[in-house]
Amino acid sequence: MRPNPIPPEPGQESVWDYPRPAILQDTDKHIKIIFNGIILAETNKAKRVLETSHPPGYYIPAEDIKLEYLIATSRKTMCEWKGVCQYYDISVGDKYVNNAAWQYIQPTPNFTSIQEYYTFYPSLMDACYVNDELVKPQAGGFYGGWITSDVVGPFKGEPGTWGW
Repeated sequence: MRPNPIPPEPGQESVWDYPRPAILQDTDKHIKIIFNGIILAETNKAKRVLETSHPPGYYIPAEDIKLEYLIATSRKTMCEWKGVCQYYDISVGDKYVNNAAWQYIQPTPNFTSIQEYYTFYPSLMDACYVNDELVKPQAGGFYGGWITSDVVGPFKGEPGTWGW
């Protein structure tokens, strides 16, 4: 059963207006990720994935990430719209987190431009920012959406939302 979308205010987007299947957009929003006291990634050249009922996921170009802290894992998953992705653990100093980032290593034709980009679970980072606003992580361990004040839901990931 589809929930009742929250009407967006001026300057906001509703995730219920996002398309299905997902699409990819360039964004010049300032994205910053902090992990164990370091800026792990920072860019104004991100891409965002938009999909019905999900807050955007922000993907950062490899050149704007401290890749020396990412460790490839054996975990791979497949998204019907985006393709095959590879997961990464992150290790900075005494802090280590499993499967905290991913990259589409075999993207579908509509997502080929995302291949050299990575994204991170906000729930596993110390902080993620979009234009200096602290991101609220999307609920649930499966999804990696970034919730900010300019996006309204309800969002998939809360209990009872799996079938949306």
